[in-house]
Amino acid sequence: MSTRKQILAEIAPTGAIRAAINMSNAALVRWDDEAGALVGPSAQIAHEIAEQLDCGLSLIQYGSAADILANADGDEWDIAFIASDPSRADRFSFSPPYISVKATYLVPDSSSFRRVQDIDVEGVQIASARSAAYTKQLERILQRGSVSYTDSPATAINLLVESQCAAAAGLTEYLIQTSERISGFRLVEGTFSEIPQTIAVHKRSVHASAFFADFVRDFTVRP
Repeated sequence: MSTRKQILAEIAPTGAIRAAINMSNAALVRWDDEAGALVGPSAQIAHEIAEQLDCGLSLIQYGSAADILANADGDEWDIAFIASDPSRADRFSFSPPYISVKATYLVPDSSSFRRVQDIDVEGVQIASARSAAYTKQLERILQRGSVSYTDSPATAINLLVESQCAAAAGLTEYLIQTSERISGFRLVEGTFSEIPQTIAVHKRSVHASAFFADFVRDFTVRP
């Protein structure tokens, strides 16, 4: 069994864990004005990790998982709250999922598409963020429709607003927020993907990886 000292040497060499948090999904983490702090499952589990290891914690906010990964080699973070991705298993170790988030489509109010399965039609273009975990799932399940790749979820929404695609794919919570902010658009019924959210560490952090595997199995998200 790994010791606390071995774990902290890998993920808190400065005395505090620097945890990368993906701010693009309010179901995982959001700023709460009343609490004056970040709240949600990602923030909750980060604080409980720091408490169990009796060390400091710094939550590093990023706009997307792509931003987190882009800074993986820049010594900006020690652990990251991102989706499990087998294609990156050569660089990172992923814990078991601590929660899963869903992805669906946003369409214009006037669209004939009502359900997720209606959208996979020949000639239909779906805007989706290139590096998002749900985009990889979209690539696997589409048989007739096609993906218009964008740099970010926000850019996918812009393509939809500009009528350059028939639908925009995204995390359900993000699309709900978007539909409340921009009139004339709605979510379709159902989801096309459930994305497991994990704690990632660099492959070299073998003691931390083992610790997180055990930690997440005992973790319960509070309502």
